[in-house]
Amino acid sequence: MPPLRRLLSLLLFLLPLCACADDVALDEVGDLQQTAREAEAARLPVLLFFSATGCHYCHQVEEEFLKPMLRHGDYEGKKVLMRKLMVDGFDLIRDFNGEAIEPSLLQRRYRSYVTPTLVFVDGQGRPVAEKIVGINTPEMFGGYLDEAIDQALAAVRGGAAP
Repeated sequence: MPPLRRLLSLLLFLLPLCACADDVALDEVGDLQQTAREAEAARLPVLLFFSATGCHYCHQVEEEFLKPMLRHGDYEGKKVLMRKLMVDGFDLIRDFNGEAIEPSLLQRRYRSYVTPTLVFVDGQGRPVAEKIVGINTPEMFGGYLDEAIDQALAAVRGGAAP
């Protein structure tokens, strides 16, 4: 087979694999009251991912850490509920208490002044682990993230080991 044809065949073979690589998406915050019900029923913390359009570091955290966690399946429904909040969005969201608010109000409430910021809360919206602000050491970020999730899970479950 000629080299060009072999390359074309390889590309056609890999194209569907590339399309599947982004088959998972983080749920965006819409109704935190519903998220709270899910979290309390499953006894799980909620990871609020504060992100912004055009934020390179937000994209990095989402693509290199959060989406792979969802793809792998060890976190969603077992350790943490992840929700993404676009701080520069204009759509109102429903807060933990059912009130319709702007994303910027939730951002201020959790003192998320920088994106990306990861905040870990219980079903009442109370912080249960130290938030993670920014990403300055990608090699260590996954460890920090796992540690915060374990801390949040233990807090939600009353000190039980994750």
